[in-house]
Parts: sequence; structure tokens; C-alpha cells
Amino acid sequence: MLDQLRAMGVFACVVDKSSFSGAARQLGITTSAVSQQIRSLENDMEVTLLHRSTRKLSLTETGQAFFHSCKEMLAAAERGKIRINELRDDLVGELRIATTPELGANHVIPALSQWMSAHRGLSIHIEADNQCIDLIEGRIDIALRMSLKNEDTNLQVFPLVRVEQVLVASPSYLNQSTLVSRPEDFRNHDLIPVSLTKNAQNFDFKHISNAETVSLEMDSRFTTNNVMVAKSLCLQGLGIARLSCLDVQKELQTGALIEVLPEWKLPAFTLNAITSKHDQQPMKIHRCLDALKQYFSQLPGGRTFQDLP
Repeated sequence: MLDQLRAMGVFACVVDKSSFSGAARQLGITTSAVSQQIRSLENDMEVTLLHRSTRKLSLTETGQAFFHSCKEMLAAAERGKIRINELRDDLVGELRIATTPELGANHVIPALSQWMSAHRGLSIHIEADNQCIDLIEGRIDIALRMSLKNEDTNLQVFPLVRVEQVLVASPSYLNQSTLVSRPEDFRNHDLIPVSLTKNAQNFDFKHISNAETVSLEMDSRFTTNNVMVAKSLCLQGLGIARLSCLDVQKELQTGALIEVLPEWKLPAFTLNAITSKHDQQPMKIHRCLDALKQYFSQLPGGRTFQDLP
């Protein structure tokens, strides 16, 4: 099919130039190659498209009708090329973003709100789900994911911010419970892990001063696959939750939650923006990534948030 489409383009050029040699110069190929393309086209369709003489070329009746079809095809191809350039270079068309419900509501919307308002030519779909969506099957342009590392070489990864995990509890829970001075003391407490993370029952601590490490495997009375549910259980004084700093930023600032054992660190995650790997990404993806990077670079500093290069 592609060979036939190419031959149709050659045929249209021959008619426009009224000669094989003129078409050859226009297309940058040899005159014999042009002749071969036309002959192949006529053989495939079992018709004669051109009357050939030593002085000039003229179209047969069939050739005249076919020429109009070829011109329509070339015009459609040109329109398609223009549309591709618009979608690549302009902020138009559809943009599909995948994220978790918590990240979407608390950070992605604030990060992109002004940008989305400024570019009304974009139709934006935000897929908020705790499951990892296949970027190709879901037609996802940008996915935001927390990860310890990325091993998929078919994806482009843009680190946005380093995010620590913290253990937090409400003041009421801490006032009514036994003191926590070392990681081993958590065995006497109700821990609330979020089962979205791998090995959610495992806790690997490292002291920020002396690099001492402690690893614990904890049984939990409460389990959930939702960050908001875990935070709600924690706010109600039902235990100590392991959450990311992104998810408890406001509560830590207001004192509704208190960080437990801040001198002991859990493994940190990187929040990545992930796209499919392409040589040429549409401009709307580049600009959306710029807006996300700018937002996360302005989050509060200190040990909670650290900008990545």
C-alpha cells in the first residue's frame, strides 16, 4: 500500500510538470525511476494513465479521473502534516495525565491550575487511580508516580522532587501511649501502613547522625490501600501512620499531626513525571512538565523536600 501511495505522488508530480524529467528533478530521483513508478502503477491497476509521445504527455480518460484522486490524497496528506505540526508545536488537542487521587487533588491541580486556565485550546483528562496505568494502553501523556527507582528503559523519567516517608501520630494518641524513643518501641504501638507500597509491613530505619540501621517487620491491626483513609485513622488517634511528607504537609504545619522519631529516617521516594519515550515530544507535554517542575521546586525546603537536578 505504501509503495502504491508513493507511486500516486510520483504520478501527480509527472502530470503537474508535464514530463518525466521535470518530475524527476522535482522529486530528486532519476527519470528511469519515475518511469518505473508509473509503469508499476499502471500494471497494478491494469489501466493506461498516460499517452506517451516524443513531444508531450497527455492523460487518458482514466488517468484524468485518477489524477483528481491523487491530488485529493496529497491535499489530505498536507492537511495531516499541518495538523501534526500544530499538535506538536501548539498547546492544543488532548492532554492525558495519570496520578493518584491524593496527588491529583493536593498537588497536580494546584500545580497546573493557572497553566490550564491560560491554554483553553487544551482538553485535559486527569486519570486519578492508585493503580499504575499502562501509558500506551491508557493513552497517557504524563504519569506521576512515586518510586524508589525506575527500571523501565521504554519510558522517559523526569524527577520532580525527593519525598521522605514519615511516621506521624495525633497529639491525643501520643499523650495516651507509651513513649517512642527508638524504632523497636513501635512494637508496642498500632502502626497504620498503606498497602500500596511494596512490603508495607517492613520498616527500615537509619539514624541521621550515626547511620545506625534498624529493620522491623510489623504486624498491623489496621491496613488500608488509601492514603486518605490512613490519615483519617491517624487523625482520630487510632495509631501511627507511615505516610509521605507530601500527604501530611498541612497537618504537620498546623500541629494536627506530629512526626514521630524525626531523627530516624525511612527510605525516601522520588516523585517522577513519566512519559513514553519519543524522539519528538509534543510541545504541550514539554510545557506541562515545566509547570510541574516549577511548582514542586517551590515546595517548602529543609529535610522534607529536596529539589532534584
